[in-house]
This record gives sequence, structure tokens and C-alpha cells, in this order.
Amino acid sequence: MSERKRAALVTGSGKNIGRACVLALAGDGFDVVVNGSSDRAACDATADAARALGAEALVILADVGDKAACDAMAAEAIAHFGGIDVLVNNAAIRPSHGFLDITDDTWERVLDVNMNAAFRLCRACLPGMVERGWGRIVNFAGMNAIHGYNGRAHVSVSKHGSWGLTKSLGKEFGPKGITANIISSGPIAGDHADPAMAEHIASMKARVPVGRLGTPEEIAAMISYLVSDQGGFMNGQLIQINGGTET
Repeated sequence: MSERKRAALVTGSGKNIGRACVLALAGDGFDVVVNGSSDRAACDATADAARALGAEALVILADVGDKAACDAMAAEAIAHFGGIDVLVNNAAIRPSHGFLDITDDTWERVLDVNMNAAFRLCRACLPGMVERGWGRIVNFAGMNAIHGYNGRAHVSVSKHGSWGLTKSLGKEFGPKGITANIISSGPIAGDHADPAMAEHIASMKARVPVGRLGTPEEIAAMISYLVSDQGGFMNGQLIQINGGTET
């Protein structure tokens, strides 16, 4: 019987950082699960590009902020590939609201997408990683986990929570051959559906000491290292990739 090929699940991977991560992992020899909430065409395009690199690619449309959909996606991915070895929790929303304007529904929605989905997917994928004695988890904090931003209290809380989750997972599962790390990316160029988000990222450029926005491929390159065997001593860390941006 041939050895099972390792598989990676990347949430929010139809475009931008998620797409770059899928393609980097496909190039590194992983089969991949491409996930998006609604844009099937973007996910299919990412999957086709991954297949061109030699990977098997499974597309699963699922809103990770919906518990049932998130759990169903994990079950389908694990059943299809016989397990998920690399989990990249990239999907996120970053709405802007004054603190007194945040409703309960909005607060809960941000935490469900940005933090609770990572918890649920880790809980689903970790048993197989433990059984196989190898696994890699990469979460995303963004600069919202480092700095408090006006109008982003809900986002900052969700990202701080993801940071805490990552540190705890690294300590509990490191002895079992599984690492967990979290990336805090600075302003990254990309295709942003929300004009306000695109404007915010462009406005950040002047604050980046290297004088430019980052690229999705630069984030994906770090993930390639973190999930490699050479990256196995990096565990429980928050890694800032932001061109030197401090605030």
C-alpha cells in the first residue's frame, strides 16, 4: 500500500493570502482543501491552479462562522483525504464599528468567524494529527492582535483570542509532534471586495518602513516554512510579517 499523502485545509482560500497559501502548499507536495463562503468561481480557479501543481484539490463552500457548516466541512475534508495534516485558519472578517454601535449579533458574528471557527476546526483535525504523530496549525492574528484600533474592538478581541488559542495548543500538542503558530501580517496587497478595507490597507502603505505593501506570496512563504519538517522547532509563536510597521 502506498504511503498516504499529507493534506492541508486552508479557510478563506479563494483569493489573496488564502489562495497564495493553497498554491504554496500544493507546490510543497500537499493535497489541498480550498474553502470559501460563497464565491465558487474563485475557489474553483484556486483549485485548478493547485491541480496544475500536482495536488489533488477539493473545494468546499462553507461559512466557517456557522457551527454546523464548519463542522460539516471538517468532516468532509477528513473523510475525503483520510485526515488533515495542515490546518491554516485564514478566513476572517474585519468590520468597522464604533464600540457603542456594536450589536450582540455583530459581536458574536466576528468572534464566530475569526476565532470560534479556528477552535472548531482544530478540535476536528487534531485527533488525526495526534494519531499520526505529526501536524501543523497556522492561525492568523493580523495587526489587530497587537494594537487596538479605533472601531475594531470586536476584531481585536477575536484576534487576541486566536493568539491565546495558538499558545495553548503549542504547549499541549507540541509533545505529540504537532506545532501551532500564528501570523500577524501587516498591510497586504490584494483583491478586496470591501472598498473600505482596500482603502484602509492602501492608507497603511505610508506607515510601512520598507515603503510598500506586502504580498500574499510573502505570507505563504512563511507558511511553507512553518509546515515543513525544518520548521518543526517553531511552536507557539506569533510571527510578525509587516515590513517593520509598528503602529
